[in-house]
Amino acid sequence: MPPRRGATNQRNNDPSSKAFNPRLIFSQMVAMQCFHYVILGFLVQVNYVIFGTSITLDRVFTDKYVGIWTAAGWADTSAILIASLVGSVLLAVIVEKSKKCLDFSVTLFMIHFILCTLYKGVPATWDWYIVHVLGTILMVLLGEYLCSRRELDDIPLLQI
Repeated sequence: MPPRRGATNQRNNDPSSKAFNPRLIFSQMVAMQCFHYVILGFLVQVNYVIFGTSITLDRVFTDKYVGIWTAAGWADTSAILIASLVGSVLLAVIVEKSKKCLDFSVTLFMIHFILCTLYKGVPATWDWYIVHVLGTILMVLLGEYLCSRRELDDIPLLQI
């Protein structure tokens, strides 16, 4: 017998249930994407203070400033890699499942690639791709490690 309309199912209200929950996945992805851009924007500000670089959306959404062969390019390269490090910590906090880290990390960077393409066209330098692939690998590996550590933590029991 199908559940009557308006009835609540306990499994659907539990965010840790194993049932497919597209709203939860979508909200986690939106949170990851928003935090990624907030962190990247903050690091662009830090680069402005430390290195005197310009503050522009081009630093986030184009390949113009990303470079691994020049000292000036390393400022934005380091910002992307540090944002990936912080993103791996956010994976452990927001996603909480080590088997989902690869999916969320690759999706985050694919959405970033699509937004970069919409902003100024397909990135044309190899440096941009190298840095972002390294950032993705870094986020996946460290995120899976942190999530698995969190999953293996002891469950505290009530002390009587």
